[in-house]
Amino acid sequence: MPDDFQDDTYLIRRKILTIFGAKFHVYNSHDQVVLFSQQKAFKLREDIRVYTDESMREERLLIRARQIVDFSAAYDVVDAVDGQKVGAVRRKGFRSILRDSWELLDAMDNPIAQIQEDSTLMAILRRTIGSLIPQKFHATANGRTLVRFRQHFNPFVLRLEVKLEPGADEVLDRRLILGAGILLAAIEGRQKS
Repeated sequence: MPDDFQDDTYLIRRKILTIFGAKFHVYNSHDQVVLFSQQKAFKLREDIRVYTDESMREERLLIRARQIVDFSAAYDVVDAVDGQKVGAVRRKGFRSILRDSWELLDAMDNPIAQIQEDSTLMAILRRTIGSLIPQKFHATANGRTLVRFRQHFNPFVLRLEVKLEPGADEVLDRRLILGAGILLAAIEGRQKS
């Protein structure tokens, strides 16, 4: 795993006011860009390419939807350097109606952790009054919180902080965590913009 995936805190920024598609910058704890993605608009099948920087010369991760339309969509996270699947992020269809819920899968599609929105009450409030209340998610496995995803309020730039708890990388690959964070910023952020 390269040095750009060694931090315990990352910030994913998505500019809301882009004409077509979305741009994501992933910053490490030293405020350096470690990943960049420019998502294309009007794609039927989600295919997010993640690069080391804005030059988009060196691809780092691929996040691909398995099907065009799927209520319980699964997205494979692939290391673009060696072509190996790192794992997958799967939306929990009906469980996500009131409160967003996702599942993290290993490379063999075995469930290893859950990502869930902070509370049902806050989720309902967000759905009724809009994006005035920032989202919070936590990834857990066996009752232990591994990662916290926290959106900061800003009407023009979606900012999602990704904080790994001690020992998180014993259970989850950091590439899968960052792939999940980018996906949350893309999918959940699109629902609010």
